[in-house]
Amino acid sequence: SLAARPELCLSCAPLSSAWLPALQLVRRGSKAVTRHWKAMHFQRQKLMAVTEYVAPRPAIPPRCFTPRKEPVEKEDGYRRLLQQQVQEVFRDNRMVAVCQFNSMPDEDVVLLKHYLRKHNIQVKFVLNEIVRPVLSQSKYQNLLPLFVARNILLVSPETKAKEMLRVLKGVPQVNLLGACIDDTILSRQGVENFAKLPSLEAAQGQTVGALALLPSQTSSLLQRGPAHLTALLDQHLRRLREGDTGGRAGDMGGTGGDTG
Repeated sequence: SLAARPELCLSCAPLSSAWLPALQLVRRGSKAVTRHWKAMHFQRQKLMAVTEYVAPRPAIPPRCFTPRKEPVEKEDGYRRLLQQQVQEVFRDNRMVAVCQFNSMPDEDVVLLKHYLRKHNIQVKFVLNEIVRPVLSQSKYQNLLPLFVARNILLVSPETKAKEMLRVLKGVPQVNLLGACIDDTILSRQGVENFAKLPSLEAAQGQTVGALALLPSQTSSLLQRGPAHLTALLDQHLRRLREGDTGGRAGDMGGTGGDTG
C-alpha cells in the first residue's frame, strides 16, 4: 500500500477528497549557501608567495638584439617657411626690438601699427616655438630668455629707437624687453640710453671737429717757435738798419762843420 511505496504521490492515493489540500507546494530552486569566503591564513599566504613560479631572466636583454627605433619627426614646410622669415627679419633690419604683448582691442593694435609705420617701423607677430630654434643656432642666443610669453617684434631698417620709445610710451599694453641694434644686444635701459645719443651726422661732425682740433693745436705749437724767431730777427735787422742810418747821418753832419 502507500507505506510500502512512499514514492507515490498523495494525489494518487485512494483517500477521500474531504481532507486533501487544495494547494500543494513543492520546493524547487537552489540550496541554501552553507560556505562563505574566508581569508587565507597568513602562513599559507607566505607559502604561496615563496613557492610562486618565477621565470628566469634572459642572459641578454631583448633590447640588445633589436635596436631602438627613434620616431622621426616629419619636417613641416610651413614651419620651415616661418623660420626663414624670422632669419630674414634679423638679417635685413638694423633694429629688432622684442616687446611683451598683452591683450588689447583690435582698434588699438591698428593705431599702434599706423603710428609705428610713420617712422618706418613694422610690427611682426611671432611664435616662440618658431623663433627659439632660429635664435639658438645664430649669434643672437642671448635674446632667448626674452621669448617666454606672448611677444612681438618691432623691426626697422633704420635705428629709430627714439621714435619707437615715443610711440610705446602711450601704449602700456606693449612693454619693451630688449633690442638688437646694429648687431648689438641691448636691454631696455640700453635702448633708452641709445635713444639719447645724437644723430649719426651730428656725431660724425663732432668727431671730425675733435680730430681737426688736435692737428691745428699741434701745428700752431710747431709754428710758434719759428714765428717768434723770425720776429726777433726782423727786429734785430731793423735795429741794425736804424743804427747804420744814424751813423751815416752823424758822419755827414761832422764833415759839414769842418768845411765851414
